[in-house]
Amino acid sequence: MALLRNLCRLSLRSVRAATAPRAASAVLPRSSVRTYSVSSQESKPAAPPSGSGSNVPLLLTVLLAAGAGGAYFLNDDVKNWVNGATSTKTNPTKEDYQAVYNEIAKSFEKDSSYDDGSYAPVVLRLAWHSSGTYDKNNNTGGSNGATMRFKPEASHGANAGLENARKFHEPIKAKFPWISYSDLWTLGGVVAIQEMGGPTIPWRPGRVDKPVEDTPPDGRLPDGAQGQKHLRDVFHRMGFNDKETVALAGAHAVGRCHSNHSGFEGPWTFSPTSFTNQFYVMLLDESWEPKKWDGPFQYVDKSSGSLMMLPTDYSLIKDSTFKKYVQEYAKDEQKFFKDFADVFGRLLELGVPAENFEKAASSLGTKEPLKFKVLADQEKIAY
Repeated sequence: MALLRNLCRLSLRSVRAATAPRAASAVLPRSSVRTYSVSSQESKPAAPPSGSGSNVPLLLTVLLAAGAGGAYFLNDDVKNWVNGATSTKTNPTKEDYQAVYNEIAKSFEKDSSYDDGSYAPVVLRLAWHSSGTYDKNNNTGGSNGATMRFKPEASHGANAGLENARKFHEPIKAKFPWISYSDLWTLGGVVAIQEMGGPTIPWRPGRVDKPVEDTPPDGRLPDGAQGQKHLRDVFHRMGFNDKETVALAGAHAVGRCHSNHSGFEGPWTFSPTSFTNQFYVMLLDESWEPKKWDGPFQYVDKSSGSLMMLPTDYSLIKDSTFKKYVQEYAKDEQKFFKDFADVFGRLLELGVPAENFEKAASSLGTKEPLKFKVLADQEKIAY
């Protein structure tokens, strides 16, 4: 509420200034108010849109909505207007996006305090969850929007713990305010996979952020407590077949579950920060039994008692169609990498209008998806 009062004072001062005679060179006072994400750059306040005379009506509208409890975070354009910054960049280049990639990758290296030593798995999860809400039947949800910025979607049960990934991106968004959250989060998933040793993921920019009204309904993401029918329902709704479903499940090679978030507990593999085909190998080679504990039903490996599988994971070897793809990927990691790169790249584009990508491609001067160099390869070239 303190933030709201400060913004109201700012808007009222601006109203008085807009209606009183003043010199042509006068500008709105710079505000020190900070919101969820703003540019760290100091710059002059953005000029009002042509013909509008003032941004005050827009700001007042947003403030009224916030006062009514309808807003969780302010619209990016309003935040930048208030803080005297602009998020607009004309025609970002491939080098600009590589710079964002590098900043994300370096941020992984800077902080090894999270989980098993890297934020990469939870950043990958954010990219997955912000894209996997797509419904092909009504063309809603998907990666175009980043509506998890708002409380309704952030509060969905499947997204518990993802505030850690969203906060991770904030310094990067502040350094590169021109990139949308939608593009930033999906690019973060690409960086996570590649920097953990996974395949090169083709990626295209062009996503735009949307208001809270475009938040998809809860219940669209996979529920780990379910079985193969549920998996088919969820992934077929997004437009994926059985083989693609199994390929996407391979992302469980990294990361772990947390009992204080999902209720489940433990990693899937012994190398939770390395992207490999070990999820499939463990699923087939280990003996799994129900875990004896007070938490939700899950499986634990008999040999070490330290690994886990969700009911949805285990259903991949209970179903004969799913199992043949599990066996294929367990035998051939390069085949898994090839198929995963293709289907994950398409997952990150769900719900994005084709014209968005076409517009971005026109600015980049190429219709081909961008492919990024990992930090290690860049350092070799520099050396």
